[in-house]
Amino acid sequence: MKEAKLIIDVHLDLATNAMTLNRDLTQSVQHIRDKEKKLGWDDFQDRGNGTVALPELRSGRVGLVFATMISRYSEHGSPLATMSLPGWHSPDQAYAYAQCQLAWYRQMEEAGEMVQISDVESLVSHTQQWLKADSVENLPVGYILALEGADSLVTPEYIHRYHAQGLRSIGISHYGPGRYAAGTHSDGSGLTSLGFELLREMNQLNILLDLTHLTDKGFYQAIETFSGPVIASHQNCRALIPGERQFADDQLKVIIERQGVIGGALDAWMLFPDYKMKQDSPRGLGINLDKLVDHFDYICQLAGNCNHIGIGSDLDGLFGTEQSPYDLDTIADLQKFVGLLQKRGYTEAHMEQIFYKNWINLLEDSI
Repeated sequence: MKEAKLIIDVHLDLATNAMTLNRDLTQSVQHIRDKEKKLGWDDFQDRGNGTVALPELRSGRVGLVFATMISRYSEHGSPLATMSLPGWHSPDQAYAYAQCQLAWYRQMEEAGEMVQISDVESLVSHTQQWLKADSVENLPVGYILALEGADSLVTPEYIHRYHAQGLRSIGISHYGPGRYAAGTHSDGSGLTSLGFELLREMNQLNILLDLTHLTDKGFYQAIETFSGPVIASHQNCRALIPGERQFADDQLKVIIERQGVIGGALDAWMLFPDYKMKQDSPRGLGINLDKLVDHFDYICQLAGNCNHIGIGSDLDGLFGTEQSPYDLDTIADLQKFVGLLQKRGYTEAHMEQIFYKNWINLLEDSI
């Protein structure tokens, strides 16, 4: 395989970059970097270092993404991610801001830049269009609407409203305490009463539960309560990188047993033990794209096959080249995994599974 004809990335925060960081994602990554440097912006650590925009998605043949809405609630926080635990001061405000992000996706549809995928028919049509096209320069990037953190659901019944808008994946936790579940850095806590109620409501819908960011306690509570399909959109292996942000073997096995898929993440702190954000250098520590293949290999050994791995890069998750593998400049460099996987003995059929087929197989049974 010289090139992957289609790559699916199941975790990108496109609307956050567009609406919180004020990035025009229809422009190239380099254009965005140059503009931010010229303006002297320094409010976020990745200013001038971004890696994701729509032109680079196309040049890397990343034709389908899970595109998030993120809108937190925090009584004491700021709505902007410059705070350690940002958030709006009421669920109503959080809901309104999530709808603002959805409006950006709708505007990208109007502009012909993106197209929403919300059922099997549109999934098959879109992916076949990309697989058959020699040039994808003028094709819209498909997106499956996802929610990262459930705070913007004013009540659990709002999940039906979101579903009608095309939401097909939801992670009910994020960082710290949440209205529905505790997230990363809240080990020992789990689901709230609202969280249990939400999962029971979700059982009525064709929707994926994204287990990413759940605490260990919350993970098992969610698995016992939710009967539908599960994924971990951007999650690596605790056995390789210790820490509660990664999943332990027993958790990975649960996802495998539930026929789920784990998306490998490219944030440097998830690829190197004890990585110190804003201090360590990915190049200095030798953090390259091949580090993620270690996690792919590990999960394949647990599963006994390649059916449960894919890409969930999180490359625009409020970090850029300063916290990405040193051999990645933009998201188009996901194509480098072709050579890296070949060197590890993965066949073309295996690579097709990793790049897109595992996600399509899951989605065909769940949306």
